[in-house]
Amino acid sequence: MLKKSSDCTEILVGKAASMDGSTIVARNEDGYGPVNPIKFVVHPATDQAGKAFTSAVTGVTVPLPDHAYRYTGTPQADQSDGQYEEAGINEFNVGMSATETTATNARVLGYDPLVDDGVNEEAMVTLVLPYIKSAKEGAQRLGALLEKYGTGESNSIAFNDNEEIWYLETAGGHHWAAMRLPEDCYAIAPNQTLMQEVDLNDTDNFLVATDLVNFVEKYHLNPTPGHFNFREIFGTHGEDDAYYNTPRTWYGQKLFNPEITDQDPTDQDMPFARKPAKKIAIEDVEFFLSSHYNGTKYDPFGTYASGSADDQKKYRPIAMDRNQCSSILQIRNDVPADHAAIQWIAMGFFAYAPYVPFFTNINDTPEDYKNTTTAVDVENVYWLNKTLSVIIEPHFHEYVEAVNAFREGCQSYARQRVAATDAAMTGDATNFLTASNAETAGEVSKRTHQLFDDLVKHGLLLSKTAWEKGQNL
Repeated sequence: MLKKSSDCTEILVGKAASMDGSTIVARNEDGYGPVNPIKFVVHPATDQAGKAFTSAVTGVTVPLPDHAYRYTGTPQADQSDGQYEEAGINEFNVGMSATETTATNARVLGYDPLVDDGVNEEAMVTLVLPYIKSAKEGAQRLGALLEKYGTGESNSIAFNDNEEIWYLETAGGHHWAAMRLPEDCYAIAPNQTLMQEVDLNDTDNFLVATDLVNFVEKYHLNPTPGHFNFREIFGTHGEDDAYYNTPRTWYGQKLFNPEITDQDPTDQDMPFARKPAKKIAIEDVEFFLSSHYNGTKYDPFGTYASGSADDQKKYRPIAMDRNQCSSILQIRNDVPADHAAIQWIAMGFFAYAPYVPFFTNINDTPEDYKNTTTAVDVENVYWLNKTLSVIIEPHFHEYVEAVNAFREGCQSYARQRVAATDAAMTGDATNFLTASNAETAGEVSKRTHQLFDDLVKHGLLLSKTAWEKGQNL
């Protein structure tokens, strides 16, 4: 079966590590190619007694609870091969991001192979997010589904509520473990099995598959007796990890812990969770998810540091042509619960696209975020931003100042809109926030169309066939 998965980058920030006390789960959804149109939707709460979900990918049928809570999602526009809802927040202010593609080593897969008819990325948000009231419940529900139905992929999945972040990694077809991120830490996940020491007796901070310990003991899978290091038991340490994955962790830890100078981009032993040198803001998360080794010799755009052509192509960047949709799931603790949850969304190539804050206690999403088509149409946000990347990349150094000014202006506007909406909350919260989101998105879309207009007109002056009147007469 061809796996259609998210080849992504994720960052988690505990509430004591964030600048405003929010929990933050954020991830770039990247495809295996540059095109996979995405839309942003909200599903209403639904009574559904006796209904079941059948996957378009694997054919697995899963009975559903009688009631589904309202939740947001970012599914693909063409759902003929599945929904892939990817990221959202439900009515209980619980966020879920699924998935980060990982890998299980061949030794483990020899005893617990992946399955063809299980619960894969395509179904995870749909089967879990509408039915949970806390981040920990999310890990428990997904873990139970994995044990019962199995999975055909190796993935990591993150959940957050206003207090906790839970991070789950699958292992083989039916096994998994989850950890509660220490609240004063951040963690970066770049397509690897990353969880380290698991305390099997500490159920407040760790959850595991019911037979995980027996499975490991039966097949002699633990290379470090006396410890239960999930990464060492189940993960991989190949060249693809060293050059495709770990450099992204290296860059993130370089940003958030600049005092650490002894790590190499290919270091396989970087810790998963770290305490940041200073508190992390939404803007810091956005910068990381939009980055491309900025300021180092590995930047493929070679903006501020001189690297050779080989250096610039050495490591897989975070912002790249395969970017589709980025969601920052923020659950705040300094405002009432009815407007505490915000899903910041960027679509397209994230080095160019702005993040837009959407309150998630809503009953609709803006038209140009939900009307995404499979054909190119700049009247929806996905294709507008994807088309901008086609214009910008060939002339990156000529356009970057204007693009950065645009993005910074949008970010300041976004902050203004969140503050204004918080201050003006009145009446029915759901209707008020739906209208506020529409106003915010409308202004950012207006600014994006103006940038598009400016860059197209400027680009027309750059033709190699330009000929001035009177030239060579």
